[in-house]
Amino acid sequence: MSTGKNTKGYETPNHPYQGERIAEEADLLSRYGLKNKEEFWRAQSELRNMRREARRLLGEAQGDVDAAQDAGAEFVARLRRIGILGDNDDISTVLSLDVTDLLERRLQTVVYRQGFASSTQQARQFIVHGHITVNGARVTRPSVKVDVDDEGAIAFDETSPLADDLHPERAESQE
Repeated sequence: MSTGKNTKGYETPNHPYQGERIAEEADLLSRYGLKNKEEFWRAQSELRNMRREARRLLGEAQGDVDAAQDAGAEFVARLRRIGILGDNDDISTVLSLDVTDLLERRLQTVVYRQGFASSTQQARQFIVHGHITVNGARVTRPSVKVDVDDEGAIAFDETSPLADDLHPERAESQE
């Protein structure tokens, strides 16, 4: 028997067909190499939860940004650690974030942006097939959020054939 709690981790759009929304989602799916709309909706839900937490903290502090910043110090520190907020941003900046800010911090996007792959789809394949390591640990989930400190620690797995600079797929992506 279900308790009625949504355990999916994401919400689908309320209206099934809105041409403009569908076109926008399709554009972001191809730009960030997402497998399906579920991944996009997960990112939207994660952003929604972050905004909700920021609003709650600001509301409890009755609009006092500094007090909310102190109350949500761990929340803000986590967002700074994964690179969603800059060092000078405060908690009110969370309210103006866009879903692309979250998608930019995915391992898949970071691997592509750093030139390990020639496309976001290829970056996804390299990750899923176990060719990418972060801090020496193999990561096979493209949706992992990469900490700012770990960006320089992304590399090809030393046991991977892609670790060889002369590998054909590497030659394409290094041009």
